[in-house]
Order: sequence, then C-alpha cells, then structure tokens
Amino acid sequence: MAPGGSAFKEVLESHLMSSDYELGKAKSEAKSNSTFAKSSVGLNGKNGISSNNDVYDLLGCPVCKNLMYPPIHQCPNGHTLCSNCKIQVHNLCPTCHHDLENIRCLALEKVAESLELPCRYQSLGCHDIFPYYTKLKHEQNCGFRPYNCPYAGSECSVMGDIPTLIAHLKDDHKVDMHDGCTFNHRYVKANPHEVENATWMLTVFNSFGRHFCLHFEAFQLGTAPVYMAFLRFMGDDNEAKKFSYSLEVGANGRKLIWQGIPRSIRDDHRKVRDSQDGLIIQRNLALYFSGGDRQELKLRITGRIWRED
Repeated sequence: MAPGGSAFKEVLESHLMSSDYELGKAKSEAKSNSTFAKSSVGLNGKNGISSNNDVYDLLGCPVCKNLMYPPIHQCPNGHTLCSNCKIQVHNLCPTCHHDLENIRCLALEKVAESLELPCRYQSLGCHDIFPYYTKLKHEQNCGFRPYNCPYAGSECSVMGDIPTLIAHLKDDHKVDMHDGCTFNHRYVKANPHEVENATWMLTVFNSFGRHFCLHFEAFQLGTAPVYMAFLRFMGDDNEAKKFSYSLEVGANGRKLIWQGIPRSIRDDHRKVRDSQDGLIIQRNLALYFSGGDRQELKLRITGRIWRED
C-alpha cells in the first residue's frame, strides 16, 4: 500500500458507522485526506491509476463493475453498489443479501470528489485527465472513443478506429471499396413485390481522404413498401457536416433527386433509416424506373460527394 494508505482505510471503514456523530467524522476525514487522494490515487504521470490502488477498487460497483457515481448506495453492513444496480438487484445487497433500504455512502462519494482520472480511451490517443465526476461525461463524447462497425444487416460487434474498421470491412465483410467522389450503382431484386427488411451490399468510398458508406435498403414505411439510399460518414458528426452529397434515380423522363449531409456512423444505420434522412423511393415508382414488365427491380442510382468550403 502507498504511504499513508492506512489513513484512507479509516475513511472508508468509517462509512459503516451508524451514528450521526460518526458519519460526520467520516466526512471530515475524507475532506482532510483529499490531498493524499490526489497524490497517490490520481495521476501516475499520465499513465493513469495504479492497478493495485485500494480506493479505486472500492469505487467499482460489484455488480456491473463500472465506476460508481452519486448516489452511491450501501447496505447496513457497508457493502456498496451503484444506483442502477440497486434497482436491478431488487433492493437486496448482492454481497450479504440484506435489504439495502435507502442509505447513501456519503464518505465514499466525498472521496471520489478528490480523484483525478485519465480518460478510458487513453490507449486510443486521449491523454486528458479529468476530475472523477466529469470523467464519465467526457467519455460519452470523447473524440477518441471507438466506432461500431457500420456494416448493416448483421450483428457485428467489432469496434475500433477508422483504419481498423476499413480493414475489417474489406477483409471480413468483403465490402466493395472505391476511390472517387462520384458513383453509379445498380440494384437488382428478382421479386420486388415482396418487400421485406433487407439490405444490399455496403459500398465504401474514399473521397477527399475520408471514407463514406453508401447504404441501400428495402423496408416497410408504415404500410407502404419503400426503398431507401443514404450515405454515412466514417467519422464524427462535426466533421461529417463539412461534406454534402446528392443521389439521383430515374428513367422514362422522370427522376428523383436527394441532397443532404452524410450522417456520422455514430448514428446506427437503422436510426438513419427510420429518420428517413435519405432518398426514399416508393415501390410503384421504383418499378416504373425499372422499366420492362415491372417483374424485376432494376434501379440505377448515381451520386456525388463534395466538400463544403
């Protein structure tokens, strides 16, 4: 244990006391030891927290294993857990099975206020340090947090940075990769009169040194069967807004044109689809564009990506 470790043991054991006097004493001890907490629990250069730090371990919820944030609850025997898990365990302590009642572990909450921690995405490039209670908020929007695989139509659990996902899409999903800012794609379906939720093969474009995902899907919009094409940007939303794109489909002297801003892959493809943020083609019109006897879907969609100055 680091020098002075016994002092923190006093603070964390004090939350087991039941009288008001002893609870007040625990708060006072936590406050007086805040300097110690920052020096031995906080930073180790920029390498984060020592893995054998007893205080850091005590801040981990025994149920979900995540760091606990106020309100931190405890049972009458002093076992702690986070507020979300308190509901999940039906108000029974997961350690001793005693009724949790509604007891706050104020001493541990006070201890947490004194900590400074690295971002959980430190290994991915984020080297910022945050007070304990602002760390979680930062991580929810950290620019270094990994992206989910943008491949639609599967429950792919792969996460990573953009180069990792590009290699994954190419090697594991056999996605078509193209360079350039214009495209001309043809989508065919043998029996378009049966429109079920379906996705065509994803296509990835490398344009302006960035990557874009072209999606084409069939689904029911209410009771109407429709087809939809849309573009997603492989990066964050603030960078996606620097680009625009257009999609066009038509035949027999008629056409539909869509122009918009690509959505970030931070937004799930289903979320984008359900928001109808793309080129939507009703089935009857799609069959009209297909020509012939309308027994087969044959849609040719052209598009262009450009950078907004």
